[in-house]
Amino acid sequence: MPSDLPAPAPDVVPEAVMKSFRSELSVKKHDVIDRDWAGGIPAQYGVAPRIRIGHSKWFNLLWFIPIGFVILVAAIAVARGLRTVPAVQDFMTTYPGQSELPSWAPVGFPAWLGWQHFLNAFFLIFIIRSGWQILADHPRLYWTRHSGPGKNWFRMQHPIPPNPLYTAKEDSITLPAGVGLPGRRHTIGLARWWHLGVDTLFLANGIIFYVLIFSTGQWVRLVPLHWDVIPNSISVAIQYLSMNWPLETGWTNYNSLQLIAYFITVFIAAPLALITGLGMSPALSTKFHWVSRVLSIQVARSLHFFVMVWFVVFIVIHVTLVMATGALQNLNHMFAMRDDDSWAGFWIFAASMVVMIVGWGAASPATRRFPRVIQKAGYALIGPAQRLFEHVDAKPGQYTEKDISPYFWHNGKYPDSDEYQRLRDGNFADYRLRINGLVDNPVELDLVTLRGLDHHEQITQHFCIQGWSGVAKWGGVSMQTIVDLVRPRPEAKWVIFYSFADGSDGGIYYDAQPIEQMSYDLTMLAYDMNDETLSYGHGAPLRLRNEVQLGFKMVKWIKGIEFVEHFAEVGGGHGGYNNDHEFFGYSQSI
Repeated sequence: MPSDLPAPAPDVVPEAVMKSFRSELSVKKHDVIDRDWAGGIPAQYGVAPRIRIGHSKWFNLLWFIPIGFVILVAAIAVARGLRTVPAVQDFMTTYPGQSELPSWAPVGFPAWLGWQHFLNAFFLIFIIRSGWQILADHPRLYWTRHSGPGKNWFRMQHPIPPNPLYTAKEDSITLPAGVGLPGRRHTIGLARWWHLGVDTLFLANGIIFYVLIFSTGQWVRLVPLHWDVIPNSISVAIQYLSMNWPLETGWTNYNSLQLIAYFITVFIAAPLALITGLGMSPALSTKFHWVSRVLSIQVARSLHFFVMVWFVVFIVIHVTLVMATGALQNLNHMFAMRDDDSWAGFWIFAASMVVMIVGWGAASPATRRFPRVIQKAGYALIGPAQRLFEHVDAKPGQYTEKDISPYFWHNGKYPDSDEYQRLRDGNFADYRLRINGLVDNPVELDLVTLRGLDHHEQITQHFCIQGWSGVAKWGGVSMQTIVDLVRPRPEAKWVIFYSFADGSDGGIYYDAQPIEQMSYDLTMLAYDMNDETLSYGHGAPLRLRNEVQLGFKMVKWIKGIEFVEHFAEVGGGHGGYNNDHEFFGYSQSI
């Protein structure tokens, strides 16, 4: 115990022990996203996307536009010149651009494939836009779990300022209207409902797609079967770049470049999107150590970003070539299931585009007007999976002191009340942790008493909902020790943690946790961080650690704990301050 720790505070009257902090909570008056959203957080625009070159140089990716144009012009000139070389002409005669298919390969496109094609494209609109919104909440990417200055390889924000209390929420940026979904700064809670909810539909559609392509033989048109696909793809690339494009024969057989692109999209990019998405789950990463060692949250996040880039580039090039290499015929193939030059496919395509455009345009306004509906719909879709991961109890021992991060982001709205300031000025001599509710032994514990309980330590990784991470050593008391001390009654199913800090819309911050997670090995109240007394910025005098949850649920500056039957009776009734005011979910294990 630190030598400068003050003596215990004097006892208080029993009535104070029983008093709930619920009266200090606020209820959101309007379930809409308006100008007062998130406490009136102003728009903030970052910088053009940049990647790090070497140790400290940054390259503006917008330079890829003129550089790419110059490279494309040069490539066209080179390709046109190559086509006049006899050896290249012989090569292209030997490898005209297609690998031979088995005699049993299907011809044409079934109607189900057209519907799958449309649904995948429709879902991707919302997945990609909400993904951009999520990225904007922490507009930096890393290859190491130690997120912080000098560690990011990609950013859309200025360098991290030297202010030691600069928060991750301050670092978030605004995306242009119509780009992000919902398109307001720090709407990550709603963006995640869109992203994870539509991901569920995309995954279900993908499973149906896999079953159908393998049961009908359509897979043979998407999987390279011969090594000559490589020289054939080179031949096709020369044909495209020389502007003397290959004959479109997609009705019977894709050219080798198409085949490779479709194979990567269907069998590599789509599964990798799922794998890397799950790699960002605190519950799974903390439970399955062998996965987390290889696919840490930041590696998963960066790879997830590259998957998004692949899909965007693929969509742009795919649509461009569909329109440029025989639009009517190509549209008939996928939308009318016929091989001719009629206008039938075009009109079906036009109708599908109307649906997509309406969906694109309506998504953000509808989300701002009915955010609670989006929250409920998203939870209905992804909730079963999140509830499954709630029961993952992780074990200690994954990290050692050499893994501790040199920089650990601050976050949240700092407490500024007179009550907290008096306690802080007095080195928390008068601090009391009030624990009550549905318990047989309600208590108030000062820091001396807390430090006198069985000491608990753990070195764990923090997963912020915004995307950053960090490893720290926490010292304190296990929540199981607290549970044993206060003896919850059988009807107590949830535990509410109250903070000294206000939330963005006023009223104190709080969060609800399922009581069974209080017995997990990695659930604790921390009063030390990295062998030092917990600092003001990281939650002094006491903060929660529950390593199967995301960071916003780990309440800092704790002043009270209450055991209740259900969180519906607390605050706005949605399970926490961010749930009530910013439409997060009470369960965020993925």
